[in-house]
Amino acid sequence: MNSPSDVLNSDVLNSNTLNRQAIARVSELLAALEMQAETPLTNWVNGELVAGQGEAIELLDPVTGLPLVAYRDAGRAVVEQAVEAAARAQQEWMALTASERGRRMMAAAGALLGYEETLARLESVVAGKPIRDCRGEVNKVREMFEYYAGWCDKQHGEVIPVPTSHLNYVRPVPYGVVGQITPWNAPMFTCGWQLAPAIAAGNGVVLKPSEMTPFSSVVIAMLLERSGLPRGLINIVNGVGPTTGAALTGNPGISKLVFVGSPESGRRIAQAGAERLVPSVLELGGKSANIIFADARLDDAVAGAQAAIFAAAGQSCVAGSRLLVQREVLDEVCKRLARAAGEITIGLPGDDATLMGPVQNAKQYQHITSMLETAQRQGARVLCGGKRPETLPSEATGYYLAPTVLTDVTEDMAIAQEEVFGPVVVVMPFDSEEEAVRLANATRFGLAGAVWTQDPARAHRVAARLRAGTVWINSYKAINVMSPFGGFGESGFGRSSGVEGLREYTVAQSVWVETATSASVAMGYGNGVG
Repeated sequence: MNSPSDVLNSDVLNSNTLNRQAIARVSELLAALEMQAETPLTNWVNGELVAGQGEAIELLDPVTGLPLVAYRDAGRAVVEQAVEAAARAQQEWMALTASERGRRMMAAAGALLGYEETLARLESVVAGKPIRDCRGEVNKVREMFEYYAGWCDKQHGEVIPVPTSHLNYVRPVPYGVVGQITPWNAPMFTCGWQLAPAIAAGNGVVLKPSEMTPFSSVVIAMLLERSGLPRGLINIVNGVGPTTGAALTGNPGISKLVFVGSPESGRRIAQAGAERLVPSVLELGGKSANIIFADARLDDAVAGAQAAIFAAAGQSCVAGSRLLVQREVLDEVCKRLARAAGEITIGLPGDDATLMGPVQNAKQYQHITSMLETAQRQGARVLCGGKRPETLPSEATGYYLAPTVLTDVTEDMAIAQEEVFGPVVVVMPFDSEEEAVRLANATRFGLAGAVWTQDPARAHRVAARLRAGTVWINSYKAINVMSPFGGFGESGFGRSSGVEGLREYTVAQSVWVETATSASVAMGYGNGVG
């Protein structure tokens, strides 16, 4: 058996161009996870590591922009193996009692204990996220499995008092095998966010992470299966959308699709499902409005605005990228926000002091800088940021952008309408509550929003009028597995987390049992009803 270090230096890697320092960190972390494999760590199928069969995919280190590691695209054959494995395991899983499934899910949550720091550092290296953020996300994954473990034996059916001699009961039935596709901005978090309710509801899973962040999902699946989940219940396939992604969405064994990502990709996922009449859940982008009224506690509001957009370098679907400020306090808020942005510690993701790291990949970095250039041509003014930070560690030559605040932005500008997905916030003034609501809803997205005010009546009144799936009052980015999450409009449909997220993974089955001593069967649908 080869060691994890040997695995990562296998023949699929271009060892002459590797960023050796970063790849050494990945190797050490996998060794700490006690991973032993004869094949590259690319896919987890039927309880085994399986090499991809397609073209090589090269990952770059977000910190340096240099090659980090390469692996092969999974391809159709690997996806088919994964779907078949999930179907077999799903039958085994559903043969267990609900209480036993709950116990095994709780044990799966415990399987992550002792590996938190290693998982966090693996995620930090590959995704370029600050280690302090990654530590919190590992704990969130465990929390998700603990929460949904408790739901396994509480998914009750109900009896319908039909006006006939029948006993009619309704019970939740799992779809069978679900396909899930998760993004690069929070691969570990969204992996747990989707896996836990899916298997709690009784399904088998084939999950495809973003091709840019493949490792953490594979490792989590391996750890979870060690705890006693059926072999093949969770499968991870890695590759690009046109090949591995298309093979997953088009596989006839997949009964439901769940996607977290951009609206453009979400449309393709929904279309692929529609062609096979397969339902989907889409958690897509956002252009969330963060509304500060003049009576807000400005210290809290500015701190909230800063965290809402600059955490994770703005690479969050719920980022507060539109800051709407009542005109009386506009100048004060802008001054405070610019000062706070300049005090954010930007550095290497692995440093405990780092609050903001690089943008994850070159394509996204180019998208952000292009949108900034367009905004300035249209008249927007850069209050702070807009370029690489002036002081960075010498090795930080990758995709860094300073926290950016734009003013003189009008609602018709692209920067005010399109998702930037980077550390860029636009500030726009409003005069009245009515105007604030109108501006907040003047976008095709509807994922999240926030209201900052000391007037409780206004807070609830405005929150009720926002077309957003999540609204915070005097807060931002409070998210918990117990509460439903999803959006309106082009932010998608369906819900993740909470009991609503669990219900997305089952379908209601109605069962009619004749109890009369002499059954009466009529032609048509009447049969005595009414």
